[in-house]
Amino acid sequence: MTSELEKIDLIRARLGVSYKEAREALEKAGGDVVQALVNLEEQGRNLGERFQARGQQMVAQVKEFLQKGQTCRIKVKKGDRTVYEFPATIGALGLIGALASSEIALLGALGTVAAMANKYTLEFERLEEERPEYENTGLGEKPV
Repeated sequence: MTSELEKIDLIRARLGVSYKEAREALEKAGGDVVQALVNLEEQGRNLGERFQARGQQMVAQVKEFLQKGQTCRIKVKKGDRTVYEFPATIGALGLIGALASSEIALLGALGTVAAMANKYTLEFERLEEERPEYENTGLGEKPV
């Protein structure tokens, strides 16, 4: 008959889990090695599915952020003249870069001081989204 330690070693070798995880799975399965393996595999699969779902949510949020950023623009102006114009998402990426790197933060601070000394201003502009024109047909509205 196989000892409990040998069963735990078998589970660890098959799935690469810790002694604690293998022992707990074996106890929950009533000492049945095969059932413990099945339970651990299902648990791992569920965990992988949760990670995948969370990853998809994050990708969707990033896409939404980038799409919203395309409807806003940042203009660098001196007086009434526009010197430079870029999407707000570029500005957000620059801010993230400044937070991640002290060198970029220092360059940003120096650039800000230089811009203030030369009386540059920032203007934020939200672009209007084009919407199709509708006509009322009596049965509801439909695009023209």
